[in-house]
Amino acid sequence: MARTGFIVALLAILSYAVTALGDNYPSRPVTMLVAFPPGGADDAIARIIQDPMQKALGQPIVVENIGGAGGTIAAARAARAEPDGYTILLHQDALAAAMTLYPNRTFDAEKDFVTIGLINTAAITLAGRPTLPPNNFNELLPWMKQPGQNIKVGHPGVGSFGHLADVLAMQELGAKVTQVPYRGAGPALVDLLAGQVDLGPISAVVAGPLVNAGKLKAYAVIGKKRFAGLPGLPTMGELGYKKLEIDFWHMLLAPAGTPRPIVDKLNGALRAALADAKVDKIFADGGMDLYPQDEETPEAASALLKREIKLWGDVIRSNHIAAQ
Repeated sequence: MARTGFIVALLAILSYAVTALGDNYPSRPVTMLVAFPPGGADDAIARIIQDPMQKALGQPIVVENIGGAGGTIAAARAARAEPDGYTILLHQDALAAAMTLYPNRTFDAEKDFVTIGLINTAAITLAGRPTLPPNNFNELLPWMKQPGQNIKVGHPGVGSFGHLADVLAMQELGAKVTQVPYRGAGPALVDLLAGQVDLGPISAVVAGPLVNAGKLKAYAVIGKKRFAGLPGLPTMGELGYKKLEIDFWHMLLAPAGTPRPIVDKLNGALRAALADAKVDKIFADGGMDLYPQDEETPEAASALLKREIKLWGDVIRSNHIAAQ
């Protein structure tokens, strides 16, 4: 009985200590590591949520960009950080893909992190050069499958969401194409507009004005729902390709072992940021969608990460994709 009483008392003390740790957090600035260089979507999203999150926490959030190796350098550093809530990581689909694409990485996305919450999604379009003969998806598929076609698809770089989503799309469509990698979405778009490649996975918010101006053709949205800027453009899911109901996403994570009260406080700050009307408008204007409130939990983020690790792992293995 004495031993049992001691264990109960010890557990009570530990529980109180963890709760108190959460109550006192944060007492100094929090560093948000961003896995890609300044100027891109990841950096922009960090800056959008930075101010409302730090207001909710009552402490500054310092954004630090650590690019390189498909986002694995930042992830490795975050995984090694103290699990005290003072280092968090903003990452995206590339984190899931890295589990297969970079076999020599020094972290495990599921084991070395706890998820804080999902931030946003963004759709991409399957777009074509302006002189491409097909005018809609029903015309595109038979055109692609004509004998002797040498279709070139430009993408933002090996392992990027655009690349992997396009590979999956072509796999589902049963179309044989030549994938042409570029160093980023900008150069890929320039060559698509110039007709140097035939198709490309282009951000919906970028493609919308170009399609409406007749400078690009768009055939479908690769995403879970239609894009407001191109309301008549169907999703691949609507066209019967349910496996392509996928989105480009961002989430926040913390090192494994971060106490749950701290994770909950960070999740609350993220929720407060996403509920801000100004943040909502900025995301909407940028063609990005917020998750439903019931999916803003750490558990929902963890489940998504697990699903995407399997999805992109299968795509990478079946198509023999290797990091460059």
